[in-house]
This record gives sequence, C-alpha cells and structure tokens, in this order.
Amino acid sequence: MEIVKIVSIALIGLVIIILLKQYKPEYAIYISLLTGMLILLFIMDRLSGIIQLIQSIANQAQINNQFIGILLKITGIAFLSEFAISICKDSGETAVASKIEIGTKIIIISMSIPIISNLLEIILKILP
Repeated sequence: MEIVKIVSIALIGLVIIILLKQYKPEYAIYISLLTGMLILLFIMDRLSGIIQLIQSIANQAQINNQFIGILLKITGIAFLSEFAISICKDSGETAVASKIEIGTKIIIISMSIPIISNLLEIILKILP
C-alpha cells in the first residue's frame, strides 16, 4: 500500500505543477523539488531497512565492510544524481543535466577503484 501513497504524492504534485505552470511557471520547479523530496523522505524507512539487511548479509558472508560501504555510497550517489538530473531536465536545463551525469560517472569510477584493484589482486592470485 506504500506505492499508493507514493503515487498519490506524485499525482498531487503533478496537478499543482500543471496548475502553477499556467500562472506562475517559475514556481513549478519548487513544487517538483518538494514532491521529490517528500517521496524520498517517505521511503527512508525502507532504505534504512535495506541497508541493515545488506550489512547483515555481508557480515555473514565475511565480506569486507569497507567494500559494502563503498557500494552503498555509490548507490546513493547514483540515486541522488538521477534525482538531480531529472529535475534539471524537467526545468529545461539539459546541459546542466549532462554535466551532472559526467561528474557522477567520474566520481563512481574513482570510488570503485579499491574494489576493482582488490578483484584484480584476487584474479592474479588465482591465475598461474
């Protein structure tokens, strides 16, 4: 039933945005931001539960907590950047959206270097 609440928030925000665009189009982006933030706040409980579950599984599998932290940060960066990119595209700023995409990709690649290097070390140990 949570999806009904999320869709309701989105539809109410959409109706307000459509009405505002007719009279005060400069305020529509603020309603879009507010709607997105409300949805993000609404799902935070679910997100924290998912993070706890991943940490629990990682502890059972004896996976390095540093790697799990990096993966969670990368996932968060991807979600937040996608949110920002969609807001930029909605407001007609596709050039800014593409710069966010490039910046996000570079940050994700740089953050994943420890995991990649660890995997390469493991592969080199396995190979004769």
